[in-house]
Amino acid sequence: MKKTVLLANLLVLTGSLYAQFNQYSEPVRLGGTVNSDAEESMPVFSKDSSFLYFARTYDPSNTGGASDLDIWVSKKNSSGEYIDCERVKDLDNKLNNAVFGISTDENTLYLLDSYEGKKDKIKGCAISNKKGNTWSAPIHLDIPTLDIEGDLYGFHVNKAENVILISHKGPGTIGEEDLYVSVKEGEGWSAPIHLGNVINTVGYEISPFLSEGQDTLYFSSNGHGGIGDADIFYSIRQGESWTEWGTPVNLGDKINSPKFDAYFSRSPKHVFWSSNRDGDKSDIYYANILTPPVLIVGVKGTDVSVCQGSDGKIDMTIEGGVPPFEIIWTNGQETEDIVGLKKGDYAVIISDAVGQSAEINITIGENCPPVPLTPPVEPDIAAASAVIYFDLNSSFLNDQNITSLKDFVQNNAKTNVKIHVSSHCDSRDTDEYNIWLSKRRMERTISYLVRHGISKSRITGDYKGEKDPDIKCTDCTEEQFTKNRRTTITLVQ
Repeated sequence: MKKTVLLANLLVLTGSLYAQFNQYSEPVRLGGTVNSDAEESMPVFSKDSSFLYFARTYDPSNTGGASDLDIWVSKKNSSGEYIDCERVKDLDNKLNNAVFGISTDENTLYLLDSYEGKKDKIKGCAISNKKGNTWSAPIHLDIPTLDIEGDLYGFHVNKAENVILISHKGPGTIGEEDLYVSVKEGEGWSAPIHLGNVINTVGYEISPFLSEGQDTLYFSSNGHGGIGDADIFYSIRQGESWTEWGTPVNLGDKINSPKFDAYFSRSPKHVFWSSNRDGDKSDIYYANILTPPVLIVGVKGTDVSVCQGSDGKIDMTIEGGVPPFEIIWTNGQETEDIVGLKKGDYAVIISDAVGQSAEINITIGENCPPVPLTPPVEPDIAAASAVIYFDLNSSFLNDQNITSLKDFVQNNAKTNVKIHVSSHCDSRDTDEYNIWLSKRRMERTISYLVRHGISKSRITGDYKGEKDPDIKCTDCTEEQFTKNRRTTITLVQ
């Protein structure tokens, strides 16, 4: 006898978990009026992407003239293009001005500090707070022992506003500009920590960007080789240390060009950066982040050939996903195929390099002489049925579900009546997602019944997504959504 189980299980991930899957669509010059005959760089987006702050150089309308670096802001229109570009007059002066971060509530901007009235008096960063429709006078943000030499330096503050990355040349740097990190400590910031010589080279490393999970660093460099003048790389942080990093990886020729590419940032679906690939001056470009191939795993079990034997086996096939894969069986083995198995239930979790995970349960039986059966008790079909309700966006059995299923198994384990499992979702989310989720609910319910003594040969099932709701409603209440988020277990005569 052989048993086959096939399961595709794609978990919802944050952008940082996809950090190692770097495949992108063809680059596109940002639409709207942000890009001009001048040079645009350092894109920083508001939380909902409705506003884009950027730096513009070589524009005669800048406060200090064409050679000045000014802060500009643009608003996204209904077509997704950024238009109505204007200087942030409250924050622009005749020195170099730029935004390198924005708070989650969009009421604080992180800035290059050039507001002391004298060039190079203070080299560092500052913050400005929103007051109505204006911005307050910037206040210096103190990073102890920060010592910047020369005019080339930059910063990046992460989404959580507890890490500032710094690029600059100073005492102890390896090359023209090195990358450092300063971490929030109470109300202040730590002294800069050099990121080490895996990241830093004798060339320059600039325009750092840290993933939301603080595990992936993106930066531009001319010291790691590559395609052009400066390429964008990423490196994976090794544990909790800020000085231990994996070997930097080039983002490839979709992002990098034979010219200058820098000031990279990413959202859940897009990446943005500055490049002069199509001219002498840089423009802002973007590309779509392509979705990793879905992880699909199948297993086929072969029963033990003799009663109480140990020659059962399970063969696994893996399709899609992003290698390398991590495989963990409940019996401790870590290979795709396992042999020498006794009768019993086995489970495996397979994870790929970008965090997708599949979980499969399979039962290995044995060929033993038939045991005389006690005549089955004919059940009351209607009374023996059960309905369980799932939590929102979950396929896992909660405590109430388990209690109901225990009662169902106790009442029906000794009968031979067929069982049908039918799973549903409420109408929130897409049809595709709801079909997938209802299938997972069906599979978990069937798996529970089999593990607790009901023969799988008695069970059939289906999954209908949001079709066939128990309660049809337009503006559903939470109670009505819950009633539709159900799995029914019925006995079939």
